[in-house]
Amino acid sequence: MTSPTGAKALLNAVHNGAVFNRRVRVLSGHLAALIPGGGGVLDLGSGDGSIAAALMRLRPDLWIEGVDVMLRPSSAIPVTRYDGVTLPFEDQSFDYVTIVDVLHHTEDPAAVLAEAARVARKGIVLKDHVRRGFMGGPTLRFMDWVGNRGHDVVLPYNYLDLKLWRRAYAEAGVNPVTVRERLGLYPAPFNLAFDRALHFVTLLEPIR
Repeated sequence: MTSPTGAKALLNAVHNGAVFNRRVRVLSGHLAALIPGGGGVLDLGSGDGSIAAALMRLRPDLWIEGVDVMLRPSSAIPVTRYDGVTLPFEDQSFDYVTIVDVLHHTEDPAAVLAEAARVARKGIVLKDHVRRGFMGGPTLRFMDWVGNRGHDVVLPYNYLDLKLWRRAYAEAGVNPVTVRERLGLYPAPFNLAFDRALHFVTLLEPIR
């Protein structure tokens, strides 16, 4: 993957200044709070590894490596490419798997979540969106486009509502243990439009 230029580079620069740095800080804090113990972590869909690196600074008892379908020009953690279907790791290779804003970029979130459950010994910490409320879908599409178009990330806009999330958990063989909503990703007044209850972080336990 080559570095973006022109309009994409400008879009990335604006997004980084307005959203990205705060997002890294806030989400790494939520992940650090929800991972119960130390050990090895696989960051599924790790991107440039910024959140994983921030998480390790908060939780030095964790070591993290990434896996992604598309490798960035540089990454803060080691990243392995995978085909988007089968993770290139043995069963229960990691204590935990983190999946941050990845599943809505896939056509079959339950299948990807099932692969995460296969390689996780203890749990999965998932951050994603839930489609609900007035203009929920269009708002999520706008956020997704601004955050990812400059990186050529695939954008199927596959946002699940609460019923579909419960179905995905059942199909993947995982149970939600703890859920956090209203994560504080955006400063006022933008939080009124973009935070709401459109985001969540949850700790999931694989059903063995």
